[in-house]
Amino acid sequence: MDLLIIFKLIGSLALLMFGMKSMSESLQKMAGSQLRHVLGAMTTNRFTGLLTGMFVTAAVQSSTATTVMTVSFVNAGLITLAQAISVIMGANIGTTLTAWIMSAGFSFNITDFVYPAFFIAIILIYSKKKKYIGDFLFGIAFMFLGLGTLRQTGIDMNLGENQAVLDFFASFDPNSFITTIVFLLLGGVLTFCVQSSAAVMAITMILCSSGVLPIYQGIALVMGENIGTTVTSNLAAMTANTQARRAAFAHMFFNLFGVCWMLVIFRPFVDMCCGFVGYDVTMTKETVEHTTFLANAAKLSFVLAAFHTTFNLVNTFILIWFIPQMEKIVCKVIKPKKAEGDEEDFRLRFITAGFMKTPELSVLEAQKEIQSFAVRIQRMFGMVRELVHEKDEAKFVKAFSRIEKYEGISDNMEIEIAKYLDEVSNAHLSDETKGKIRAMLREISEIESIGDSCYNIARTLNRRIKGKEDFTDDQYTHMHQMMELTDQALTQMNSILVGYREQNDVNRSFNIENEINNYRNQLKSQNINDIDDHKYTYAIGTMYMDIIGECEKLGDYVVNVVEARMGTKQRDV
Repeated sequence: MDLLIIFKLIGSLALLMFGMKSMSESLQKMAGSQLRHVLGAMTTNRFTGLLTGMFVTAAVQSSTATTVMTVSFVNAGLITLAQAISVIMGANIGTTLTAWIMSAGFSFNITDFVYPAFFIAIILIYSKKKKYIGDFLFGIAFMFLGLGTLRQTGIDMNLGENQAVLDFFASFDPNSFITTIVFLLLGGVLTFCVQSSAAVMAITMILCSSGVLPIYQGIALVMGENIGTTVTSNLAAMTANTQARRAAFAHMFFNLFGVCWMLVIFRPFVDMCCGFVGYDVTMTKETVEHTTFLANAAKLSFVLAAFHTTFNLVNTFILIWFIPQMEKIVCKVIKPKKAEGDEEDFRLRFITAGFMKTPELSVLEAQKEIQSFAVRIQRMFGMVRELVHEKDEAKFVKAFSRIEKYEGISDNMEIEIAKYLDEVSNAHLSDETKGKIRAMLREISEIESIGDSCYNIARTLNRRIKGKEDFTDDQYTHMHQMMELTDQALTQMNSILVGYREQNDVNRSFNIENEINNYRNQLKSQNINDIDDHKYTYAIGTMYMDIIGECEKLGDYVVNVVEARMGTKQRDV
């Protein structure tokens, strides 16, 4: 029988965690890009950032999702680290809504209401337009079913009458500061182990509501949960870039600072929260009737929620005035990795293993990586332009090997981004996001082809220098003009990759491509005449037209990237 109760406890915790995850993900799918736009637009100052973080986290029930979105905006340069810190503060307040939902689930039997929700959800899931609402309802129903089962399991365990459990908690001196520290550390370790502060909060509520765990120790566990969640995000951010690690550390600093001042005024603050809810701290099992004691103990879940919210509100009110100082501290503690300054090394800047947790948001990270990929490719084309005029053989070899290295980087970037998008596409995604992933796969393929064209031009120039031949002044002028047009096309492509679709004008890209095509045709005819007139050899003419032709091909790849980004139909090249 005891084993069955343990399995019920573990299973109901699993249901609760799965329900919260499903609810959060379905909300993010419903909100889609609007959620990202809200975060980007509403963080103009520390107070709007705070409110944005609070409301977005309360809506999606995931402070991790909010933090990840915020970090991606810092990386993209859309918001500053200081604004990101204010959003993370807001996320800390928004996540306290979870405790109130759970305390409501513990105060009355909510499981009777979940079965109609399951029935409605399954109907909606089979309706194509409403399937995300169905997913959301399933998430809520699973969450409340988990809470209801947890509540009943707590009653079935009859912990208030279990002498062994009572003796264990009685062995800790309730008035000792060391006891508070022990339970604080225990809460942190438990949260880190189960990777869910909601699960630890649920266990704390069971123990407190049954009258086994005194409120002071219970609240110490809640404080530990606050630290445990930040340890998880800091470990996840270890492989990420500097700004991600700084944001995660700011989150930890915020919570650690709060715990430090809370320990100084611990008991008076807890007594104040108990007063808000109407819980009598002095009441014991021996001094009152059993039913009165249980009625008082039933309020403990609300005391925990009240403390969680009040603590985060007060902590935010204290620290929001010191955001610039917090920013300086985290920048001093978290230094940039040496590799981050080296553009010559292959390294993805935005896609980081283990940090992204929500598929819908992973797409944003991949888009930022594609923008970075396109910028690198234009830099590679700039190296090729310089190579055209390089006469010194030693310098030429050095520059050529650098272009060769960039070609290898472009191949690796295509493979890594494609692999990442493939992993993301395995998740349950909205149709809009699936379409975005298909377009992004086409974008990286075409950008890699641009890299191939750059390398082909460099190889042609290498053939020319080995053959000890040189182009005429007119050929150099024509190549310079063609490459100038090609560079304009690349600049326009990068501008379109960064901007919003509705704000971009593709006609500029099409016009540049038409200019490139017309100029190629003109140079092709002129080349035949110049060879006939013996202005240069057939061999040098062939190399010259190979470079011109490769530039024209590169222009076609640029237009393909633009079309993929704008969602227009692929043309025949």
